[in-house]
Amino acid sequence: MRRLWVPIYGPTVLISIGMGAVVPLIALYALDLGATVTQAAIIVGLIGFGQLAGDLPAGSLAHRFGEKRVLLAACVVEAAALIAASQTTSLLVLAACVFAIGLASAVFGLARHAYLSEAVAIGFRARALSTLGGTFRIGSFIGPFVGAALIEQFSMGAAFAFAAGTSLTGGLLSLFLPELPGDGARRAVEAEAAPSAGPRMSLWRVLRDHRKVLATLGSGVFLIMVARAARQAIIPLWAASQGLDATTTSIIVGLSAGVDMLLFYPGGAIMDRFGRMWVGLPAMAILGAGFVLLPLADTAVLIALVACFMGLGNGISSGIVLTLGSDVAPPDARRQFLGGWRLCADLGNVAGPGLISLVSLAFPLGAAAVALGLISWFGVGWLAKWVPVYDRTRKAREPAPV
Repeated sequence: MRRLWVPIYGPTVLISIGMGAVVPLIALYALDLGATVTQAAIIVGLIGFGQLAGDLPAGSLAHRFGEKRVLLAACVVEAAALIAASQTTSLLVLAACVFAIGLASAVFGLARHAYLSEAVAIGFRARALSTLGGTFRIGSFIGPFVGAALIEQFSMGAAFAFAAGTSLTGGLLSLFLPELPGDGARRAVEAEAAPSAGPRMSLWRVLRDHRKVLATLGSGVFLIMVARAARQAIIPLWAASQGLDATTTSIIVGLSAGVDMLLFYPGGAIMDRFGRMWVGLPAMAILGAGFVLLPLADTAVLIALVACFMGLGNGISSGIVLTLGSDVAPPDARRQFLGGWRLCADLGNVAGPGLISLVSLAFPLGAAAVALGLISWFGVGWLAKWVPVYDRTRKAREPAPV
C-alpha cells in the first residue's frame, strides 16, 4: 500500500480538490450564461448522467488498454473539458463539457477501483479502498474553499482552470503506477487470441453470467448510494426550509463533511478484521435514523447535530461499495464486471435526489425524509441477507472446526 500513496491516492486528492472547487459553481456559471434555474439544474445533473453513460464502456476500456493508460486518458479528457467550459459563452457547449467531465470521472473511478482490487491483498483490501474513498472526501472538503478563494481573487473561470491543472497533474502522477504482475503478458495473449477470446470475455457476457450478484448484492449497493446521495441533497434543502441563511447552511454541511472525512480508515479496519456487514448495516441504520430525525430538527443546532450524526454513518462506510464490488468481481473479467457494479451504484446516486423531488411534488419535504429513512432501514435488512452470502473473507475469519 505504501507504494500506492503517490500514484493512486495522490491523483484522487488532487482531482477531487479540483472538482470540489468547480461542481458548486456549475449552476452559477450556467445562470451567468443566461440559463433558467431549470436549465441550470439539468446541466448540473449531466455529470451524473455522464457517469452512468461511462460506467460500462469504462470497464471494457480498462480491460483492453490497462489502468495506467486509461487513467491518463481520462485525466486529459477531463482537463480539456474543464478548459473548454471556462472559455465558452454557449450553454450547449457548457452542457457538453459537463457531460464529458462525468464520462471521464466514470473511467477514472473504475480504473482506480480495478487496479486496487488486484494490487492489494484481500486482507488489506477494505482499508485500501476505504482510504481511496477517504481521499476523495478530503479533496471534496478542501475544494469548495479553494474555489471560493479563486473567485474572490480572480474569476469563476480561474476555478475551472485550476481544476484542469489538478486533473493533468493527477494524470501525470498516475504514470508512476507499478505494473500489475502479468498484466502485460495477459493483454498480449488476449490480443493474439482475440477472435476466439473476444465473445467469451465480452462485457455483456460477463454481466449476464453474473446477473444474480448484480441483482442481489448490487441492489444493496444501489440502496446505499440512494441514501448517500439523498443525504447530500436533503440537508441543505431542509436547512433552507427552516429559514437558515446560506452561510449557516454551508457551516452545517462543512461540519458534517468533517465528521464524514475523519472516519474512513476505522471503517476499513473494521471491514478487514470483522467483515463487511459490520460496517454496511450500522451505516445504513444510522443514515435511516438521521433521515427520520431530520423533520424534528427546527433550529440550526439541531440540524447540525443530525447532519453530523448522518456524517458518522456515511464516513464509517467509506469504501464499502468499492470493497463489496472487489470481493465479488471475477478475477478473469474484473474490469468488465466492475463496470456493471459501478452502474448499480451510480443509478442510486442519481435516484436519491430524484426521489426527494418526486415525493416533494405531492408531500412536504419532511415526508421525503421519512420515506428515505424507511428505504435506508429496508437496506439494512437487504444487506443483512446478501452481504454474508458473498463475503469471501468470512470463512477466513471463522475458526476451523475441531
